[in-house]
Amino acid sequence: MDVHNAFLHGDLEEEIYMQLPPGFKADDPSKVCRLRKSLYGLKQSPRCWFSKLSKTLLAFGFKQSYEDYSLFSLIEGNICLHILVYVDDFIIAGNDISTIHRFKKYLHKCFKMKVLGKLKYFLGLEVARGPEGMFVSQRKYTLDIIAECGLFGAKPSPVPTELNQKLALAKGPLLTDPGKYRRLVGRLIYLTFTRPELNYIVHLLSQFMQKPLEEHWVAALHVVRYLKGCPDQGIMLSSTADLTLTAYCNSDWSACLLTRRSLSAYIVQLGDSLVSWKTKKQKTVSRSSAEAEFRSMADATCEL
Repeated sequence: MDVHNAFLHGDLEEEIYMQLPPGFKADDPSKVCRLRKSLYGLKQSPRCWFSKLSKTLLAFGFKQSYEDYSLFSLIEGNICLHILVYVDDFIIAGNDISTIHRFKKYLHKCFKMKVLGKLKYFLGLEVARGPEGMFVSQRKYTLDIIAECGLFGAKPSPVPTELNQKLALAKGPLLTDPGKYRRLVGRLIYLTFTRPELNYIVHLLSQFMQKPLEEHWVAALHVVRYLKGCPDQGIMLSSTADLTLTAYCNSDWSACLLTRRSLSAYIVQLGDSLVSWKTKKQKTVSRSSAEAEFRSMADATCEL
């Protein structure tokens, strides 16, 4: 669902005045307008709108998540309803159609809403439904990355990184335009939402944002050439899997050649569906491979 003119619904808590709009003729040129509602362009507008929306959802019975403030959940017996908010766009997910319809009517009474139908595309995420479940990918987003780098005609790479590549010890000239490197790595970070196999190499590339070298840029382009061979890969959320949590963790002892810190990695599955994954450098130096493995296991246990 989408809200029309969302910021105009916000209530101002302080007095704000503005000059008369162009074309408005007044007897006294020193007169000004006092705002009754938040307008687009005010710094307070997003905060006022979200405050108004939060009060509206809480009045319906929702509870706001402490892990993600944009997530609201309603649980009444066996009925579950979840709302994910991005400014003025809502994703509604639930297991009871009548409750969803009742909530939609409630929103129409509070705001001017537009129903966009079943979720297909949201913030670069493409959702496809079938009898086997839901498939989430970022195909269009991936193709945009390939096009921006000008590698549509390049030969695809079978793997995202070369074997035994030591980017931390790279030596060579600095990249003349570090902005393009930062933009590409930033887009690759967003791509890891549906591409777990990129976590390791993107984690390495993101360590050289301040002063990237030419070799780092070549390694980033190598990832893009890998994406060219499989742009539509994503996450399959099965509809028939059992609700059993399974986690796998691993570590790479002293993987960082500069700090000698190890890498922790884990994935978590709900049945056959992959729901969480992470690759991150450990905060302290592990004195043995067993110690590094235990730290990785602790991270996976906390995620569970």
